[in-house]
Formats: sequence, structure tokens, C-alpha cells
Amino acid sequence: MSDDQRILTNRQGHPISDNQSQRTVGARGPATLENYHFLEKISHFDRERIPERVVHARGFVAHGEFEAYGTIGDEPASTYTRATLFQQRGKITPVSVRFSTVIGGRDSSEAARDPRGFAVKFRTEDGNWDLVGNNLAVFFIRDAMKFPDVVHAFKPDPVTFRQEQNRIFDFVSNTPEAMHMISFLFGPRGIPRDYRHMDGFGVNTYRMVNAAGEAQLVKYHWKTQQGLEGLTQAEADAIQATELGHASKDCYEAIERGDYPRWELFVQLMDDSEHPELDFDPLDDTKIWPEDQFPLRAVGMMTLNRNVSDFHNENEQIAFGTGVLVDGLDFSDDKMLVGRTFSYSDTQRYRVGPNYLQLPVNRPVVDTNTNQRGGQMSYAVDGHGNPHVNYEPSSLGGLVEAPPAGTPYEPYIEGNLTRAVIDRTNDYGQVGERWRNDMDDAERDDLVLNLVTNLGQCDKLIQERMVGHLLRCDSDYGRRVADGLGIDVDSLDGAVGDRPV
Repeated sequence: MSDDQRILTNRQGHPISDNQSQRTVGARGPATLENYHFLEKISHFDRERIPERVVHARGFVAHGEFEAYGTIGDEPASTYTRATLFQQRGKITPVSVRFSTVIGGRDSSEAARDPRGFAVKFRTEDGNWDLVGNNLAVFFIRDAMKFPDVVHAFKPDPVTFRQEQNRIFDFVSNTPEAMHMISFLFGPRGIPRDYRHMDGFGVNTYRMVNAAGEAQLVKYHWKTQQGLEGLTQAEADAIQATELGHASKDCYEAIERGDYPRWELFVQLMDDSEHPELDFDPLDDTKIWPEDQFPLRAVGMMTLNRNVSDFHNENEQIAFGTGVLVDGLDFSDDKMLVGRTFSYSDTQRYRVGPNYLQLPVNRPVVDTNTNQRGGQMSYAVDGHGNPHVNYEPSSLGGLVEAPPAGTPYEPYIEGNLTRAVIDRTNDYGQVGERWRNDMDDAERDDLVLNLVTNLGQCDKLIQERMVGHLLRCDSDYGRRVADGLGIDVDSLDGAVGDRPV
């Protein structure tokens, strides 16, 4: 045995001298009940899998670093936020990133037409910050009440277990706010070439808070430094015919050969008010903020330079949550963000366990000091005070509250407790602007082709309802999809609603 070889043991640390046969009465058996090594080995094998994520089940994780510019655009970072990781030029923060598909299971294709998850865990000196977003700037819905519905509609049919276009577009055609996302998803950005060649977006609206307690609304943008590239449906089909994990393979191999992928982080900032001058609500995640009014401001650069050493420990068990913020970064009243903030961390407690934050891939780089104890798989006891005291306040040497890091931001809120949709929905305006001003002919052709192909599998009523929405976005957009489906726009009845001409 060479010096670098290690002795096989069981989980108790006992050396294993025979890993080939169970203990039996004679060579032919029967086996005895005290086969401890076999029972430990097989019982762990029976439990090797944890429940896959309901969404974002298939993903790729890599590690790296974020280097801050010390500025936000042309101004010191401290102008807008007191978050420590942004303050000093050249400051390095370790990061872990998980790219993912959304709807498919863990062994589904990475060439599917689907949003891509773009989740970043910053391991800052003030604790973890998770920025959890997608590769598309908007989302299907604006209220978390509908999140289970949109996922159910896109997931397989509960009877046939097949993803059905009729179910997808039944939901979408009854959800006008989804037109913006659909116009991204069924265009060239709907299938990124791979994870390295896609942008990322925080999607939701957050806040930045400075030391004086002044706040700005903020949206986050990751810009790929490898170039933004997508696949046509035909290109994706060709890849999927021979490879289900092409995007993970591409990113893994790039890192292994030293071709480290990079993304630059930008923010858009807006005064924290209702902005009645806009024709949309800034807290609506189905909308983008026009860059000519709210320019992108550079913040720093992220580089991924290390692959995982164990898929299960670092990919399956890594856990993100939109509620994981550091001082100087805060929530907004975005209705989707509020719902995600509960849901994301709650699903990790279900999937991985109540002590998922004790796992190395999830632990912050700083010490944690809490009064939380127990639960399944607890092994790292927090706290460096009196071990007999697991409550606060105490005069017996327990943990004490930290001093304020800065002036708190305390917005004034007034209104009736209600269930209501925001006032400025404007579900069609930005879609039409994108069709007319931001897409070239090839992108329009691809979008129409993909919508016609998929809507062609739907009931006539759903096709007509979708055409009615698209006509409201832009008459040319709607008519081209209608022509592809063989629908006479002029014969549509009043149920479709008013349409631009």
C-alpha cells in the first residue's frame, strides 16, 4: 500500500477489512442480523437522495470571487449603501453561484426553453448575502399568491405527467401580465447557449441604504463578459439529441482549463417613492426600468475559478434565499419578493433539514452566535457565551444584541389593509416597445415561429385569447402570430377585447 492510500472505514471510523461479503452462516448463508457494516452501508445507500427542488432542480455550482470597484457608477459606494462588501476598491468577497433550469427535474435537459436561475451567495465579513435571480429581467406574475399556479401550469400534467402547451398557455392567456415574460422566453433569449453566455438579473426590486438611513430602490444586473448568445429551437434540439447536460459540461470544462467566466455587476437606482410620472409601478417585477431614465451603474466583477469537489454536498445541498441580506441592503415592498422571502428558506428547511445552515457549503465565513439549538442533524452549536444560557436577555453571560450599524431606514406607510392589484399594471406597453424598438427582424421571426409552433398545440379558444393579448401589445406582433395560426383577426369576437390597429 502506498503512502497516499487511505484505509477504508465505516462512518464510526472502524477500519473495514472485508468490503466484499456479508457475514453469513457458511458460504451460502443465511446472513446474520449483526452485519453492522453492511446495514450501515445499505441503509445509507437507501437514503442517498434528498428531495429535489420543486423548481430549479437541475443546476450547476461553481465557486469564485467578487471584486468591488468601491464605487457605484461614478460615485463612492457609500453614497448609496453602507454594505461593507462594496466600500473598498479591490475588496474581494468569496462567492458560490448556482445556475439552473427551472421547470424540469434533476435529470432534464439543459437545452430546454425555460428561464435559467442565476443565484449568487456572497460570503461577506458581515454574513451571507444571497442574490437570487434569473437570466431574464422580468417574471410571469407580480404577486406571490400566483407562484404555485404558474409553476403548476408549466410543470407536467398531474395525470399524464407530460408538459402540455395547452396547460401553459391556458394559464398565460388568462394572465395578461405574463406577456412580457413570454415575449422574452419564446425569443432567442429563451434558450441560452450555455450558462457562461447569459446575463443575470435580480428581477425583484430591493433597497440600498446608506449610513445616514437614506434609501434608494435598486435592481441588480449581471452582464456576461463572454458575450450574450442564445440557441434557436433547432440548435437546441440537436444538442438535446445527444447531451442533456451541455451547459454544465461547458462551464465545468472552462473552469478546469483556466478560462474563468466573469460577470460584471451593475445596478439601477431610483428614489424610493411611488413615481407617478411613470406608466408602471417600480415594484412590479413584470416590468423593466428603462435604462435611458435609470442608467446601469457598475459595481464590481465576479470571476468563477473553482469547481465543486462533491456534487451532492455543494450542489444538491447549497441553499439560497431572498431574505438573506446584509446591513445596507434591504427589502422593498415588491409583492413577489415578500412571498419568495418566506418560500425559499422554508423549502430548504424541508429539503435539507432545519440545520441546513450548519453545512459547510451554506455556513458564512464569520462565526454565528444564536440561541437556536437542536433539530435533526445538528452538530455545530452556535454561541460563545455561557453554554448554559440559550435565551436573551440574560445577566448570566449570554449573547447580547449588536449595536446599530447605522441609522435605520424607516419609511412611512399608510393605507387600508386590503387585497388589491397595483394601480399601474400596463401589461402591454413595454412588450410593444420591445417588439418595435429592441428586436431585430431575426429576433422577431424567431419569437413568432416559436409562439406559433407551441400555440399550434393548444385549443382554438386559447389561441384566440393569446392573439388578443398580443394584438394589444402591438398590432404587427399579434397579426403575425395570428397568420401563423390561421386565425382571421377581423373575425375575432368581442371577447378578445379592444385591440390596437
